[in-house]
Amino acid sequence: MTILPPDPDFEALRLELARLRAARGWTYDELAARTGLARRTLIEIEQGRTVGTLKTWRALAHALDTPLDMLFGNLCRGHEPPGETQE
Repeated sequence: MTILPPDPDFEALRLELARLRAARGWTYDELAARTGLARRTLIEIEQGRTVGTLKTWRALAHALDTPLDMLFGNLCRGHEPPGETQE
């Protein structure tokens, strides 16, 4: 029997990106310059039209000085992340 994990919360991930960008007061243009990503890509991610690639998220994490695991931890919002047990 296969037990599927809960669906990832991509909404929480994109909202965290928007929060981190806003906390720094950065425009899309500034984040694009810091990451080397297209402004359009950043807008599409924040608006939920695309998820982005791992390479994209790695560039975002570096530019925002945020560990990648902290960003991706938002995917598990609403359920227990893998490897964590309740005691």
